[in-house]
Amino acid sequence: MSRPARGVAARHDPPMDEAKEKPSSGGRESGVPKAVVNRLSLYLRELEHLLRSGEQTTSSNRLGSVLGFTDAQVRKDLAYFGHFGHPGIGYRCDELVAAIRRILGTDQTWTVAIVGVGNLGRALLGYKGFSERGFRVVAAFDTDAAKIGSRIEGVEVYHVDRLGELARAHRLRLGVIAVPAAAAQQAADLLVAHGIEGILNFAPVTLSLPDHVRRVGVDLAIELEQLAFAVANRLGGE
Repeated sequence: MSRPARGVAARHDPPMDEAKEKPSSGGRESGVPKAVVNRLSLYLRELEHLLRSGEQTTSSNRLGSVLGFTDAQVRKDLAYFGHFGHPGIGYRCDELVAAIRRILGTDQTWTVAIVGVGNLGRALLGYKGFSERGFRVVAAFDTDAAKIGSRIEGVEVYHVDRLGELARAHRLRLGVIAVPAAAAQQAADLLVAHGIEGILNFAPVTLSLPDHVRRVGVDLAIELEQLAFAVANRLGGE
């Protein structure tokens, strides 16, 4: 699918269609498909790009075409959460950015801990995108005595035995696991024991967690497998 150039005006859908979308029943999590939440993050990034480019308004057609979705899909996704369009205008970018941030919970600052400061952990500590999205890494943890007490990208590394103390001090609710697969479950158990409610897991293993703890797994090898499948099947069909 060809993608229109960023910043180039595209036709607006009938504005009243956008304004008339109605939210479906269900809470923010219950009843909302994960794929919809994933697309919200994509919409947010594109809307922020439009604002940086000086654009004040957009439409579901324009927003969808840039990201490879239909205008109907964009309207359906947003309708889960409320009314966002304006007759004769479409979507006001700043308003929609603020609304999506509220929906995603990123209209506030989240303190985050990283367990494991090997090569991956160090790279994550240096990633500026976390702070730009409202996530503040306040502590890192490891068991290697050579790393304890050091500072990486301004973040101090503590022994994992101090996780509870730091979790209370910083009111931690989110944790990132960047340890080898064999140590991932132990790290997860430790985070859960100290009140962590959400875990981003980079270890290539499925974690066993209580129902109240939310998780997102990032397996880079699987992502490459999916990419290889997409490329291989595209080439095979040509």
